[in-house]
Amino acid sequence: MTSRELMVAFWTIFIKEIRRFSRIWVQTLLPPAITMTLYFVIFGNLIGNRIGDMGGFTYIQFIVPGLIMMSVITNSYGNVVSSFFGTKFQGHIEELLVSPVPNWVILSGYVLGGVARGLAVGLIVTLLSLFFTKLHVHHIGITVLVVFLTAFLFSLGGFVNAVYAHTFDDISIVPTFVLTPLTYLGGVFYSITLLPPFWQAASQANPILYMINAFRFGILGVSDINVGTAIGIILLFSVALFVYCLHLLKSGKGIRN
Repeated sequence: MTSRELMVAFWTIFIKEIRRFSRIWVQTLLPPAITMTLYFVIFGNLIGNRIGDMGGFTYIQFIVPGLIMMSVITNSYGNVVSSFFGTKFQGHIEELLVSPVPNWVILSGYVLGGVARGLAVGLIVTLLSLFFTKLHVHHIGITVLVVFLTAFLFSLGGFVNAVYAHTFDDISIVPTFVLTPLTYLGGVFYSITLLPPFWQAASQANPILYMINAFRFGILGVSDINVGTAIGIILLFSVALFVYCLHLLKSGKGIRN
């Protein structure tokens, strides 16, 4: 395929993904906005006033970066896992597999569609947070890099889940039993410096901790984790998962059978 044909194929998949979640915005964009608003009201205003400052910031300022990342993670993951599994379930994936479109173009279209939804929801949650507190971005470059890489990584994770899923119930197992616990234990609502030494060490095995803290550093300038290490880990996981997703497409495992 020529470079022009590759771009046409990519943009076709990418725009289809954007239209998919924007067409049903009441189901894809509105619910996370309402959920995060409740978090801001309950944890930020009601409970936060009793907790006091954390890391030199008010409690609501401290948790806002974590809540933004929580919305980015769940929505980028959820978009790809539901979209690709739906394509596989309905048999449309066969049309892509028999076409001359390279696997990396197919994967990029679906994954960047998930990134688009994750970033869209993240932007909505950020704008909502401004009604409850003031945010001053400490480092715009780190902020943008971390949020994009995180959305990219979890879009790839959603793709893997969709490939291995056999029923619609299978696509909810990982978000319910893996993503949700790791997110809540990833430092969204607290600093790991408050934990005993053993649990501080155990928390560092949670990859989401690095993403939330790197993003918090970009927004507030504070982090429990070395930011360079955090970005390196996110990059490593992203590259490894991208290669693995390409392998799954090439082998056809969970897709052709």
